[in-house]
Amino acid sequence: LPGTDHAGIATQLVVERSLNAEGLKRTEMGRDAFLERTWAWKEEYGSRITSQIRRLGASCDWSREAFTLSDDLSVSVNEAFSRLHSKGLVYRGTYMVNWSPFLQTAVSDLEVEYSEEDGSLFFFKYPVAGEQGEFLPVATTRPETILGDTAVAVHPEDERYKHLIGKQCVVPRSGGRLIPIIADDYVDMEFGTGALKITPGHDVNDYEIGKRVGLPIINIMNKDGSLNAEAGEYASMDRFDARTQLWKDMEADGLVIKREPYKNRVPRSQRGGEVVEPLISAQWFIKMTPLAEPALKALDSGELKIIPDRFDKVYRYWLEDIRDWCISRQLWWGHRIPVWYIHRSPEDLAAALQGGGDGSNDNYVVAASKAEAKALAPEGSALIQDPDVLDTWFSSGLWPFSTLGWPNEEAEDMKKFYPTQVLETGHDILFFWVARMIMLGLEFTGKLPFSTVFLHGLVRDEQGRKMSKSLGNVVDPLDVIDEFGTDPLRFTLATGNTTGQDLNLSSDRIKANRNFVNKLWNGGKFILFNLTEISDSEWQALQETKFEAEDVTALPLAERWIVSKLHLTIDHVTAAYDRYDFGEAGRSMYTFFWDEFADWYIEASKSRMYGSDPVLAGQTRRVLVYVYCTCLRLLHPFMPFCTEELWQAMPHKGESVSTAAWPASNQHVDQQAVAQFDALQKLVRSVRNVRAEYNVEMGRKIPATIIASETFQQVLKEEGDIVAKLATLDPDALVVVSEFEEGEEEGIRAVVREGLEVFVPLSGLADPLKEIARLTKQGEKIEKILVGLSARLSNPSFADRAPKEVVDGVREDKREAEEKLKLIQERMAQMQQRVKAPTA
Repeated sequence: LPGTDHAGIATQLVVERSLNAEGLKRTEMGRDAFLERTWAWKEEYGSRITSQIRRLGASCDWSREAFTLSDDLSVSVNEAFSRLHSKGLVYRGTYMVNWSPFLQTAVSDLEVEYSEEDGSLFFFKYPVAGEQGEFLPVATTRPETILGDTAVAVHPEDERYKHLIGKQCVVPRSGGRLIPIIADDYVDMEFGTGALKITPGHDVNDYEIGKRVGLPIINIMNKDGSLNAEAGEYASMDRFDARTQLWKDMEADGLVIKREPYKNRVPRSQRGGEVVEPLISAQWFIKMTPLAEPALKALDSGELKIIPDRFDKVYRYWLEDIRDWCISRQLWWGHRIPVWYIHRSPEDLAAALQGGGDGSNDNYVVAASKAEAKALAPEGSALIQDPDVLDTWFSSGLWPFSTLGWPNEEAEDMKKFYPTQVLETGHDILFFWVARMIMLGLEFTGKLPFSTVFLHGLVRDEQGRKMSKSLGNVVDPLDVIDEFGTDPLRFTLATGNTTGQDLNLSSDRIKANRNFVNKLWNGGKFILFNLTEISDSEWQALQETKFEAEDVTALPLAERWIVSKLHLTIDHVTAAYDRYDFGEAGRSMYTFFWDEFADWYIEASKSRMYGSDPVLAGQTRRVLVYVYCTCLRLLHPFMPFCTEELWQAMPHKGESVSTAAWPASNQHVDQQAVAQFDALQKLVRSVRNVRAEYNVEMGRKIPATIIASETFQQVLKEEGDIVAKLATLDPDALVVVSEFEEGEEEGIRAVVREGLEVFVPLSGLADPLKEIARLTKQGEKIEKILVGLSARLSNPSFADRAPKEVVDGVREDKREAEEKLKLIQERMAQMQQRVKAPTA
C-alpha cells in the first residue's frame, strides 16, 4: 500500500522560499491563499517520490495510493486526537521548546541536530550591587541572553563566592535591574569561572533550575529571532547582531574580561538549518509514558522483534527515558489541531485577537468541524480554531491502520490486512516513526501494527559522508537508473553491506553489478540460442522440469554437480531470506551464478551441446533450463525487471516469475559429485596457473599427463572432454595414468589432492626463443627499477630523513623486485637449457 506523508515543515519551507523569490510572504497572502499555493506545489512535485518508488520496481497496489492530508486520513487524525484528549493524554501547556526562528515553529528534540562549530567563550564581570568594584566573573557563549538573566548561581561550598550568596548583581546594560546571587549544587566549581548565569527563558538547564528555585522567567526574543522590548535598547535587533553590539557596549563599560576561541555544540534545525533557540511557548503535548509501557512490554515479551537486534537497546532507551511529545507546530501546512476556543460573544473574540493574539484560552472543545464545535459549545458563543497544525509524525504514526479504514474497525481492509507482518525502514527513524506507530497502534487497536521491524542502513556517498545539498554529493536514484539500470542499483543497495549498516554508494559497485546483470542476460541468450531447434514437445517438457533424487543420480557428473550445488544454494539463500539477511542472500546468488554456473557449467555444457550425442545434449538442455530458471526465481526480489523479461522468454508455466512458486528447500544433493567435480575444478585451476605463469597464448592447447587413482580415472574417462576444454588442453595429448615417473623431459608437476596430480611438460608451454626474448625485456625493466630503489636507499638524505614507514615501504618494494628478478632468471635458465644456448 503506497503513499506519502505531507512533510509539514519541509514542504512549507520549500513553498515559502519560492514565495520569497517572488517577493511574497505567506503572512501577507493569508492562510487560505497559501494553502491553495501549497496544494498546487504538491500536485506538481509531490509525485517525485512515488515516481522513484515506481521506477525502483516496488511491488505496490498503486490503486490504493494514500496521502496523509487526504480527507479519509484526516478523519483518522481528528479521531485519534479526540480519543487521546478524552483520556487525558493530550494537554496544552507552556514549556520550553526548541524554536526555529526561520520557520517560526516549535520542533521536536529529535528534529534538532547538534554540530561542533567554532565559536567564542565570553568572560565578563557581573557587578555586585552595593559593593564598589566587586564583581562575579562569568562566562557565556551567548552574551545576548544576559539581558534575560534572573540570577547568578554559585556552589554553596565555593570559598571564592560564599560571602556573596544572598547579595544581588546588576544586569549589564539593563538600566540597573537587580538579580539575586544564589547557591545551587548544580554549579560545577571546576568549570569555567565557577559562577553560572541563570537564564530560565532561554536555556533548558536554566529553565529547570528556575522552576526548582522559583525564579522569574524573562523572554527577550521574538519568534523571528529578533529581540523584544524586554531587551531594552537592543529591541528589534537580530539575535546575532545584538550579541555583537552588546559585547562592544560591555567592553566600553569596562565589563569585559576576555574572549577566547571555543568549540561550541550548536543546535540546528534538521529542516531549516538555522540555529534553534530554546523558548518558552504554549504548545500541545501527548503524555507518552502510558503509551510507552505497552510498547516496551511487546519487545520484552518477544511479541515484537527488531532486526538487527542491536537496535533493541536504542528502542528501549528511548521509551524508558521518554518525554511528553510536543505535537503542535506553528505552520499552516498540515492537519489543523481540532480544537475550538470558546468566547462568550463575537466582541470578546475580537478583543482576544487584538495585538496579535490567537484567541486561545482554557475554554475549548475538541471537534472535527466548526459545525460540530458549535453543537458542543454554549449557544451564542463565538468560536475560533487553534491556528497550529499537528506534527507530521502524528498522522504518520497512524499510517498502518488509518490507510485501512480506521476508525471503522469493520472496514474490509482493516479486517483483512491489519495487523501487518513486517515493517522495513531506515534505522534513523526508529523513534521518529517506528516507535510511534507501535505506541499508537497498541493504543487505538489493541494490536501491534507489525510483529517484525527490519531496519536497513542509510545510503551515504562513497566517502561515507551523509548526502546533503551543501556538500553537492546528493545522488538522484533516477539519474543512476538512467545510467546503469534499475536492477544493478537495487542489487547494490541490497547486497552492499551487512544488515543495518550504512552503505557507501559508489559508481564502481553499481558498474560491477551491472556486469552481473549482463552476465545473467548473456547466460539466458546462450540457453535460448540452444533451444531454437527443439520440438514443441520438448519445449513443453522443459516447462515442467524437476529433478528428484533418482533424476539427479541418473545424470552425468557435471550435471549432478551443478544441480546439487543449486540445491545447496537454494537452502542457503532461503535461510538468509528467512532471517532477513538480504545481503548474504544476494551475494550467495552472485557467487553461484557467476562462479559456478556461468564460468564452469555453461562452459562445460558446450562440449555436450555441440557434441554428437543427442541424448546427452537433451539432458544438458534440461539442466541448463532448470538451473537458470531457478536462479531467476531466486534473484527476482533483487532484479525484478531483467528476471521477468528473461522468464517470459524461457520455457515456463504461469503468468509471471513474481507469482511462480519459490524453489523448494532440502532437495537431493549428491555430495560425492560435488567433491569429485570440486577436484576437477582444482585440476583445471592448476593447469591454468601453469599457463599463466608461462604466459601461454590464450587459445593454445597444451599437452598434459594426469596421474589419478582408480576412482578419478573413471571420472576422467567420463569428463575428460570437459577438463580438456576448460583447461585448454590438447585432447590428443592428454594422458591419464595411475603412476608416473619423471624422465628427462622437464615440466611442472602439481598435486591437486590425494589421488590426483597433473604434469605439464615445458616443451608444450612456450617457444623457448620467444620466451627468452620476453623474459629478457621483463628482466631489464625490473633491473632498472632496482637501480632506482637502491639509489634511494643508499642516499643518506632519504634513508635518514624520510619517515620510517616510507623507508620501510621502499625496502619492501626492493625485496619484491629482487624476488621477481630471481624468478625470471630461473625461468630463463630453463628456457636456455632447452635450446642449449649461452646465457643472454
